Amino acid sequence: MNEYMSTSICVTTILLRQVPTSLAVSMVHVKDLPVLVRGCRLPAVLDETGRYCRAGLAVVLRHIIDRTCEADPRRKDAASLLGFKKTCLKACAEVSQWTRLCELSIPSAVEAHLRQPTNPSLHLPSALLNLEKTLGEPVKVHNDDKIRRQKLQQQQKNHQKKISQDLQEDQGTDVTQPQDSQSANGLELQAALAKLYVDSGAVPSTTIRESSDIRKVKTTELPQLEHVFAEGLYFTLTDVVLLPCIHQYLSSLQSHNASALSQLPLLLRWYLQVQEVPGVPRAAQACGMALSTRKAFTTGPPTIAETQQSSQANQESLEMTMKEVHFVGGPRPTMTKLKESGIEAVFSPHPCPSWTLPWDSLPEAVNPTEGKMSDVRAARKRQQLNNLVAMATELARPGDTVVDFCSGGGHVGIVLAHTLPDCQVILIENKEESLVRGKVRSAELGLTNIGFIQANLDYFTGPFHIGVALHACGVATDMVVEQCIQAGATFVVSPCCYGFVQNTLKFTFPRSKRFLETLSYKEHMILCRFADQTAVQLPSERRLIGKQCMGLVDLDRSWAAETHGYSVRVMTMEPDSCSPKNNMLVGVAGGGAGGDNYATQ
Repeated sequence: MNEYMSTSICVTTILLRQVPTSLAVSMVHVKDLPVLVRGCRLPAVLDETGRYCRAGLAVVLRHIIDRTCEADPRRKDAASLLGFKKTCLKACAEVSQWTRLCELSIPSAVEAHLRQPTNPSLHLPSALLNLEKTLGEPVKVHNDDKIRRQKLQQQQKNHQKKISQDLQEDQGTDVTQPQDSQSANGLELQAALAKLYVDSGAVPSTTIRESSDIRKVKTTELPQLEHVFAEGLYFTLTDVVLLPCIHQYLSSLQSHNASALSQLPLLLRWYLQVQEVPGVPRAAQACGMALSTRKAFTTGPPTIAETQQSSQANQESLEMTMKEVHFVGGPRPTMTKLKESGIEAVFSPHPCPSWTLPWDSLPEAVNPTEGKMSDVRAARKRQQLNNLVAMATELARPGDTVVDFCSGGGHVGIVLAHTLPDCQVILIENKEESLVRGKVRSAELGLTNIGFIQANLDYFTGPFHIGVALHACGVATDMVVEQCIQAGATFVVSPCCYGFVQNTLKFTFPRSKRFLETLSYKEHMILCRFADQTAVQLPSERRLIGKQCMGLVDLDRSWAAETHGYSVRVMTMEPDSCSPKNNMLVGVAGGGAGGDNYATQ
């Protein structure tokens, strides 16, 4: 015990040294944390009510920026970190490949590398190669026409200078000249830094006024802009998130495998350019991070030839690790193949098809009618809620914790909190605007058994008894089911956006052994693609095929859950017209869901 305490104190001391001295820091034991915070991955921020928690790196950093700008509206430099339209890292990692790459994949890859930095069998992580590839793509920014024309003018100026130098060399004249700073650093970097100085209140650098012949050039003929920072031309929150990870990775390569640096020329260039941002070196020093300068690396700035060669090699590596899925043909051959193996989707009967909440007597804030929702849509939403609430209330017991995953504005969670006063209900949603609306509605109702977590759904790690999700898009449904299985909790979920289902770091498809033995990944993707063909405006025969594909995809999900000791029912919500995506999966650990799956196995 003493050895454990000594180690803990040592680790804590090291971490405290990396916190700027300007911040006030206090130590709190995990068991003393508020319940919402204890159930989340750190970092986390709890509001003054104790019922609204923000968790996850991107969410917390965005919140800090917002609060900074609220306290001092003049801080345009802080506001600019959120990017154009303030969308930088706003989309959750479940639906955004970019957020997942920056917030999860790259940190995980760097962590894995640092565990075995000298292992020669380890290749460059695909996440880092992905970032390298992104940094080599052309950049498009809002209103970039002027910058592109300035770049063309600069290119022409450099070309004329080169011709003049060649002529002087032929005549034996000394052509040694001071290097043009804009030519050395690139016009994109100059434009990016100029914007930073404007945002910070400093005097902007003088811009180039293009000549009349340059102004006549068609936009399609202008040169493309190159990446300066991770998301393009301007420094954003993404660069702040990536810098510590990339710093650790490049420093490790420099010590153990310096030759590998030549395979990441664009990443190295980005790392050096970030250090030119006002405040970055100072912030790094305050956090105990000694950034490496250009002289510290054995490889110099990449030449055009080196960049092209590296990009080609990295592209080949990516193609080996990330194969694109091409859809071939329609669903009938795939469905026939499944049928020949004895696999067909047959839905369980609904246990209470006529059950409904007493909507007319419920408080107005419980009804899903806020915003621009039409009466027709509100009526369908109430029908959807009837189905999920009926199953959840049947399974819930006093004292249970119910989690509404991908909660949006809280349509399901608020009804459950009102209907089950003896249960604790937690809403989890990444989109702040939606969650705030739910918080306002719950305050109107005076609910005291409800909490809100703004985070990616898998950032919630606390215990719970029932997990619900209405129209969780794509793999979000699989993530909810996985969360419930890990917690041994019942799940009541309605899937959506089957076409967004794809292999991820956590899941591969098909999910179940029977489907894996019968279908390839591409064939399963065909099922998912056609499962989205259920819109009411489509021909009835096409919708019927779409419904069968939905049933097969969810049958695969249910069989995968059953390998963990669950009994799962796949059923259709009542009435089936309440939504084109009207499937509902109910799973209970230990066979308590009542009977078989009702699908041919």
